[in-house]
Amino acid sequence: MGSTILVVDDSVSIRQSVRFILEQSGYTVHEAADGAEGLKRLGEQKVDLVISDINMPNMDGLTMIKQIRETDKIKFLPILVLTTESQGTVIEEGKKAGATGWIVKPFNDVKLIETIKKVLP
Repeated sequence: MGSTILVVDDSVSIRQSVRFILEQSGYTVHEAADGAEGLKRLGEQKVDLVISDINMPNMDGLTMIKQIRETDKIKFLPILVLTTESQGTVIEEGKKAGATGWIVKPFNDVKLIETIKKVLP
């Protein structure tokens, strides 16, 4: 059985696109529209990896990452940031918050799957 991945992004089209790519590669996918919903999903089901946008309403990705890192049960969960932000300062903030890796939009299927394989055992 493949790993379970939570995709957190306020864009429905991005979530659907990532879901399609991941399901084609054998992963189980759950979705959340923002960081608050993402944290709720993490409390409800076992997830092996989180892929999250940064800029979202209600709770942004950096805040969600910080909260994941402060929660004992999930603090070692790998987190990939999927964002249009490619500025060094934002990447640094993501690393400080506890992001495992970074994927810049637009991304391609191969790069996405390769990056996931690097962070999932």
